[in-house]
Amino acid sequence: MKNVVIIFTGGTFSMIIDKKTGGAVPHYHGEELLKMIPEAPKLANIYVHNFGMYPGPHMTPELMFELSKTVQMYADKDNIDGIIITHGTDTLEETAYLIDLSVKTEKPIVLIGAMKTSTEPDWDGPRNLTDALHICNCENSRGMGALVCLNGEINAASEVTKTHTEDIETFHSLDFGALGFVEKGRVIYNRLPRKLEKIDSGKIVTDVDLIKVYAGINEKCFKFSADSGVSGLVVEALGVGNVPPKAFDGIMYALEKKIPVVLTSRCPAGETLDIYSYPGAGKWLKKNGVIFADYLNGQKARIKLMLTLGITSDVNEIRKMFE
Repeated sequence: MKNVVIIFTGGTFSMIIDKKTGGAVPHYHGEELLKMIPEAPKLANIYVHNFGMYPGPHMTPELMFELSKTVQMYADKDNIDGIIITHGTDTLEETAYLIDLSVKTEKPIVLIGAMKTSTEPDWDGPRNLTDALHICNCENSRGMGALVCLNGEINAASEVTKTHTEDIETFHSLDFGALGFVEKGRVIYNRLPRKLEKIDSGKIVTDVDLIKVYAGINEKCFKFSADSGVSGLVVEALGVGNVPPKAFDGIMYALEKKIPVVLTSRCPAGETLDIYSYPGAGKWLKKNGVIFADYLNGQKARIKLMLTLGITSDVNEIRKMFE
């Protein structure tokens, strides 16, 4: 059998319903969870690493970067064939993308979570874990980068996003569709990830702000962010990549302070393009130095910018890594 390490970080996967509050709270460590999933040890030789008991919203970029180093440590071990990470679903896509960008290995890396707690009769944790083990056992999973698997659907970390607040079928790749699926232990891939890239950064620069554009927004948020001394700024623009005129003024203010500005769309799918040329439109944003983020959403563009800033603050070099 394959040797697989499971890194437990917490999330709903580890939670129970607290009797006092009536809400879900982290409770179980890795060894306790595995006892509740007796079919798992039949699929691989499992090693447990308890990284923490973090709800998804408690994960920070610093913790994600520390986790990526832990993943790299196991990936470098000759006796480890695959790595599974349990994680809170609220920030799972950000951690997955950071690991996808930073960990160098051909070995399978699978991030999973759960939308139901272990005290609920329809707890989805066991299936997600056994599906991840099947993925690690599949030779076709090598060289695919970091993968995300919930509800039997396999997605690329660079493409997937959480689409529903509580539905079990919440993780999807809206632009390109799933890579494949797990069906009764069979792992079936239909395609490769659209893009696999690495950012070899020895550190992460976390003071990067994310501003979502809305109708009538003015320059206030952009100027406040720029004046606070941020190292980078990600803007979720309207549509294909346009902002109101006053927001344009705020972005220009940030650019004048030599702050890299990366543009994404607030739309759940599609890429950013410089199609329009009215005041505040993409043509003028790009002409003035704004970096377009391809198909990345705001939270992923922020992860990529934080890693990129760990290498360089030169806007032209950052542009090459994004465009």
